[in-house]
Amino acid sequence: MKIRVRAGDAASAAAEMVVVLLAANEERGAALRAFARGADGAAVRRGLTAERFHGREGQVVTVTIAGARRRLLCVVGLGDAAALDVDAWRRAAGRARQAAERHGAARVAIAVDERASSIEHIVALAEGFDLAGYRFDKYKSDAEHGVLVGELTLLTPTPLPAADVARRLGGVATAVTAVGTVRDLVNEPAAVKTPTFIAATAERLAADAGVEVEIWDRARIERERLAGLLAVARGSNEEPRFIRMRWRGPGARRRVALVGKGITFDSGGLSLKPAKAMETMKTDMAGGAAVIATMVAAGRMQLAIDVDGFVPATENLPGGKAQKPGDVIRFRNGKSVEVLNTDAEGRLILADALALAAADKPDLIIDLATLTGACIVALGPQVAGIYGNEQAVVDRLVTLGRETGEPLWQLPLVPEYRDDIKSPVADLKNIGGGNAGSITAALFLQEFVAGRPWVHMDIAGPAFTDKELPYAPKGGTGFGVRILLRYLAELAATPPDVPPRAAASHARPRRKPPLAAKRR
Repeated sequence: MKIRVRAGDAASAAAEMVVVLLAANEERGAALRAFARGADGAAVRRGLTAERFHGREGQVVTVTIAGARRRLLCVVGLGDAAALDVDAWRRAAGRARQAAERHGAARVAIAVDERASSIEHIVALAEGFDLAGYRFDKYKSDAEHGVLVGELTLLTPTPLPAADVARRLGGVATAVTAVGTVRDLVNEPAAVKTPTFIAATAERLAADAGVEVEIWDRARIERERLAGLLAVARGSNEEPRFIRMRWRGPGARRRVALVGKGITFDSGGLSLKPAKAMETMKTDMAGGAAVIATMVAAGRMQLAIDVDGFVPATENLPGGKAQKPGDVIRFRNGKSVEVLNTDAEGRLILADALALAAADKPDLIIDLATLTGACIVALGPQVAGIYGNEQAVVDRLVTLGRETGEPLWQLPLVPEYRDDIKSPVADLKNIGGGNAGSITAALFLQEFVAGRPWVHMDIAGPAFTDKELPYAPKGGTGFGVRILLRYLAELAATPPDVPPRAAASHARPRRKPPLAAKRR
């Protein structure tokens, strides 16, 4: 989609739909007053009055303007003016996109007032509008596309620096593409997105981004002693894969490892889930998809930072050779684990990946996983839990989550709860005592990072939505990708001796010729 930013007023915009954003009970802005004068004024006033428009968040009123150029005026409520954050504008832009699609408007203009005329607000508006256009309907025989929105113009009260705007909009396009990649993978049926499919997708996407890829088959996984992945894969006829990705940034001064859970379908194994709980278990690879998409985006953005991606991929099924409750497995770092619940499989495959990542001694490890239902119970479906042993990094990621509209809430790594994962027959067991399930899962993962700086995001809730959100339809959301890209860009622009929390808000990446993807 083409996105342009220029100074101008709404009344003169060459668009089929003009969008005006109003906060609750505020005076009608200059953009709306321009329409409320003359012959169209009565229609605008009638429309707003009939719909009892007061600017509450979520209110959308569309009025036909019958002038020399017949078009639509869409007024979107922002909510309480005193409580507006950047994501409020992103959500409003998403609702404007939904309205444009309902009314078949191919060209849309959003009038931006002084409150939202910074580049940061422009980025949020562009991002929300673009993200809201995602659809996954490839399996529908009667999919109705209608008129597709092809152009967005953001009208600002004064001109903005053209070079900065172009650079930031390029970043928006890359981030939106990455989110779309995650959504596509999460929404794909499990019968299609086998571990082999996920690995092939990573190779294909990385080839154009200069990101190196290694795909480990079962023989290599066995040689690397990835005991957790092998144990979980035993119940499935689909072969496991371990995906390693490498981005080497130009002039990089830091190295970050990203780890993502890649369970392509989770039945629970022999600790079988109820049928209803399996309906969305094709989504259990959302963390792995986020890592793949972030790695590819880092390459496309030419970020001046080294990033390694680790995605263990398998199904968790109750086949005749499946692991059994009471089995003991030994990991490559020497720790033994008693498996008491085969439905706590994600932490087993993540343990392999974390141990591998830690062995390379990166400056930071970040893992993302749809890990526990307990986190959804604690925080609900739209907030992810975050844990870590590096408080400055946790704080910065939480702040970025607020800015990107991907909320994170820190939960504690309670040392006393480690007793809940001690086993009488092994070093650890893979399930706690029933309380604090998300915390004990995080404590389990911490056993495999070898003391390296580490952050864990439990994205079980927000990785998937069962209702339409302002800029995400039902299905996979792509949660976490935009946080990671913002954070990696900050680190890339920050000297090694500067704490992460003091990093610049945005980095301008340096250029580097692309590398070729490779398979080993």
